Amino acid sequence: MFTYIGIVIALASMLAGYTMHHGQISALIVPSEYVTIFGMGIGLMIASNGLPVTIKAIKAALGLLKPPPSQQQFMDLLKMMFALFTVARKEGLLGLESHVENPADSEIIKKNAYFLANHHASDFFCDTMKVILTGSVGPHDLSEMMELDLEVAHAEDHKLVGAWQGTGDSMPAIGIVAAVLGIVITMGKIGGEAVVIGKSVGQALVGTFLGILSGYGFFMPIANSIAARQTIEGSYMNCIRHALFSFARGESPITCVEFARRNIDPTFRPGFAEMETAVKEKEAA
Repeated sequence: MFTYIGIVIALASMLAGYTMHHGQISALIVPSEYVTIFGMGIGLMIASNGLPVTIKAIKAALGLLKPPPSQQQFMDLLKMMFALFTVARKEGLLGLESHVENPADSEIIKKNAYFLANHHASDFFCDTMKVILTGSVGPHDLSEMMELDLEVAHAEDHKLVGAWQGTGDSMPAIGIVAAVLGIVITMGKIGGEAVVIGKSVGQALVGTFLGILSGYGFFMPIANSIAARQTIEGSYMNCIRHALFSFARGESPITCVEFARRNIDPTFRPGFAEMETAVKEKEAA
């Protein structure tokens, strides 16, 4: 959300300064330049990354409108895992089977709406728990399996950032292409009225303006914001990973969630006492 708020503030400030110097907004409205710039930008994004990655990249950009995982959602994750690990401690591993087979019906998991909505996180947790329930994979092999899963997901996420970043890098050059085409058109008007030639040159320069503005004022901020969001979501996934690894080694529920808590970025990380109080309240409930 703040990504787009920042972009709007930047655009509003630019237009305010432009009009303060008696610039005419109508001079920036050149439909042909917008078609050239953004049409080429989208086309090159598809050409460089393929249609599936481009669609995912656009969805990732729209996903910035949703808030990232908050401290409360990290706390909800810790409480949920503590409750499940406590069930396993009291009832044995088979007590978890119904929870991981149908997480949407689990009395413990369904209370965590963010976790259920995050299909990668819920599938990662439940699938790994199913492997633990089989008892056929050792803790270190399980750790390697989870690391492989997250590495593949990270590589896929990196493509989305690269799609926006690569296109953003090319937008100034696309702006130059649009400007050159405008100058070519202007050359055909040489000998005409100075006002007509000046207007044609101005329209050509709008292409350069749009290319630079869209590259550094739109595409690059989106790429950086997607990367920052992925870092936070990666921390969420690593919480699950470290908790499951600790659980597979036979650690106590509080130790498992403590391993997970230590993986959280300090900005969102709850204190140990805060976490202990929260999970004990959950256990009492």
